[in-house]
Amino acid sequence: MIPALIATATVLTACGGGGGSTQAADKPETKVTVAPAGGGAAAKLGSDISVRADGGKLTSVEVKDDKGAKVDGQLAGDGASWKSDGKVKPKTTYTVQAKAKSTGGKESSASSTFTTEAADKVNKLTNQPGNGDTVGTGMPISILFDNSVAKDQRAEIEKALKVTTQPKVEGAWGWVKDWSGKDRIDWRPKTYWPSGTKVSVKGGLSGINSGKGGWFARDYDFDFSIGVDHKAVIDVPAHTLTMYENGKPVGTITGSAGSPADPTRGGIHTVRSKNAAETMKSETIGFGNQWSLDSKWVTHLTASGTFLHSAPWNQSLGVVNNSHGCFGMSTSDAKRIYDFLPIGSTVEVKGTTSTKKTDVGNGLEVWQENWQQWQQRSALK
Repeated sequence: MIPALIATATVLTACGGGGGSTQAADKPETKVTVAPAGGGAAAKLGSDISVRADGGKLTSVEVKDDKGAKVDGQLAGDGASWKSDGKVKPKTTYTVQAKAKSTGGKESSASSTFTTEAADKVNKLTNQPGNGDTVGTGMPISILFDNSVAKDQRAEIEKALKVTTQPKVEGAWGWVKDWSGKDRIDWRPKTYWPSGTKVSVKGGLSGINSGKGGWFARDYDFDFSIGVDHKAVIDVPAHTLTMYENGKPVGTITGSAGSPADPTRGGIHTVRSKNAAETMKSETIGFGNQWSLDSKWVTHLTASGTFLHSAPWNQSLGVVNNSHGCFGMSTSDAKRIYDFLPIGSTVEVKGTTSTKKTDVGNGLEVWQENWQQWQQRSALK
């Protein structure tokens, strides 16, 4: 146990002449303690910062880190103790200043400066959407960790992540193995987002243990908005892609989906990224060095290579499904789709002969599972 710092009380008395009263001096002072204490070994990671007043009540508590950032905390109902909202960060120096007043009116104070242990690894994250983004109605909140997260730490991490929406939207976090092999946690609404929703995400992760020697060293805070409801549906046997705005069809184009040997993956995909120009290489999807083709207006669905893109080399667009799993179309139509579908919009593939189940981590594929399946991914289920 880390010993508490016992403050030397400051006794305030009034000066008077002759035989002035000594009653105030006879009343006991408040003992103020701060933990972790200063002057000793480095404070353990995972510790709270706490202040206690024995024999009185705290009148002020101020805690700052070595960058001058204020540490927030909560005062107990009886006024006798204070506790930080979060845990201490790795390799950080904190300064605590506290004041208290005894039941007899005496004032006392305490200060403590302490430094925390270093972490073996500092775990950072990358979030989608980015702060200030406007995205489609199928977009999940996706948080990718640069170091692995131990299963026994996931519940605490999940509890530290808060999603606030206006209007209120029901949703849940789920743990995912990203296509890259890294750990990820996504939040998806029960059904698609309503257009115009404002979303705020706060991650009070600072000082939380991610396991396997990793710790979080900062909090995260980002906001984004949901744009117009744009979706697309691919009808594989009909060789068509139909665009929908607010549930109503607004245009159909023809193209070619995957061949019977390499059918396009079915289900509901989420647009994860886009490239105005890209070289399509066969080795990236497991076909050796068979081709290298330049394409424009490429809309990415799965991480494994299911795309919507221009295919000017294909002489059978709209007639034969002969791709290796993508949906190819003319350059002008690919541009039209590219502009119509924002990041986070959905593309549903119907009528495919593919029996492959697309893993949630193979892109932003949260809609490949129903709501009950998704909820089972939570560490708090």
